[in-house]
Amino acid sequence: MTQNGDFSKGSIIKILMRLAIPMTLAQLMNVLYNVVDRMFIGRIGGDSMDALTGVGVCLPMITIVIAFANLVGMGGAPLFSIERGRKNDREAVYILGNCVVLFLIFAVVLTVAGLIFKRPLLMLLGASEVTLPYAEQYITIYLLGTIFVMFGLGLNNFINAQGFAKIGMCTTVIGAALNIALDPIFIFGLQMGMRGAALATIIGQIVSFCISLRYMFHFKTIRLTKESFHMTGRHIENIFKFGASACFNQIAMTIVQIVLNNTLSHYGAQSVYGGDIPLACAGIITKVNMIFMSFVIGISQGIQPIIGFNYGAEKYERVRKSYLLALGTATVLSGIAFFCFQVFPRQIISVFGSGSELYFQFSERYFRIYMFLTLINGIQPVTSNFFNSIGKSQLGVFMSLTRQILFLLPLIVIFPLFMGIDGVMYAGPIADAAAAIVCGYFMVRELKELSAMDRKKKEEYAA
Repeated sequence: MTQNGDFSKGSIIKILMRLAIPMTLAQLMNVLYNVVDRMFIGRIGGDSMDALTGVGVCLPMITIVIAFANLVGMGGAPLFSIERGRKNDREAVYILGNCVVLFLIFAVVLTVAGLIFKRPLLMLLGASEVTLPYAEQYITIYLLGTIFVMFGLGLNNFINAQGFAKIGMCTTVIGAALNIALDPIFIFGLQMGMRGAALATIIGQIVSFCISLRYMFHFKTIRLTKESFHMTGRHIENIFKFGASACFNQIAMTIVQIVLNNTLSHYGAQSVYGGDIPLACAGIITKVNMIFMSFVIGISQGIQPIIGFNYGAEKYERVRKSYLLALGTATVLSGIAFFCFQVFPRQIISVFGSGSELYFQFSERYFRIYMFLTLINGIQPVTSNFFNSIGKSQLGVFMSLTRQILFLLPLIVIFPLFMGIDGVMYAGPIADAAAAIVCGYFMVRELKELSAMDRKKKEEYAA
């Protein structure tokens, strides 16, 4: 740090690495919970294509659980960081306590509602009579573990906000490693098939939850008390306001996935590929893309405590430099993903099992066209989380919805009317470009405002 209180570039990099690398690894391992399941399910003899499609249609329901975990966890964590930046630890404790109660409420509601309405929901999501049994087997066990998923994901945000990013990483990595170890045992050794894949995932989440719960009551800088869990309208409103961006982004992904599944099934049936090949391929490619995005999201979440704390402390130059560094890092990673998607699509899809030549042909085209503008896909999540971190939640929500709802959703409905199933593929890069342009416009304005605020603060200090 320099004498005037600004971070040097090296200092920002060190802090970002200390927070973002563990959080990125945690995000990556979270994705691996489901990716590893698909890799093993893709090797179930005889009916692997139907099994893969069944898991694919479960994704929107899983995403809804994650959305509500993000609503509370990623809503409370920035508030928590801002209050600690203001040295208001008492308010920070109340925010954490209210979040814990909200985690419990949402877990119970989602579990009950999901189990009651799972069959009609799965049919709405694109399951056929053939793939429905596989989907039901998987989602039933997953829903029974909702409370562990909710707390495991949600509490990790607060562990990271305390600066214990390595602990947050360990909670996820240990759970994921256990999931990977149990998958072949349950799926093949005990011949549990789909149920075994789901059970391995949930056991991993239970272990992550137990570790997170232990650290929640052993924070070094704050202490939870009974009064911390007293819910107030003001706290709930603020948590929802800050978490709306992350939650709506996940819900938007769910809505798009529902429309995408049905569009692929409908127009796929009219093509040489049939209805199930596009669904199976799109589900796998979505998971592969989530692996790439886990790095970007990890960076955007890793920078949140830095941005929130320094914005609350009115260190605006640190905020600006931190955002630019996070964006640059995300762009480099996006470039690597772009190269892999364009050059090695068949090799990537082969990891998830074998299939017909039509299966691989569709996968290669989907990868190369739909993911063509992966290079700029880091702009939207980093920018959305930035606005959320500085308290401008309405802009954060808007940024989170640009790609999924504002652009991609109408495009995957309109384009196939004229282009058939190819229309779905071309909708992806056009939505990516439009979202990047919109986010870039608002971010340029915000960076100028931050520079002006920093100059004003220095002038007042000099005077």
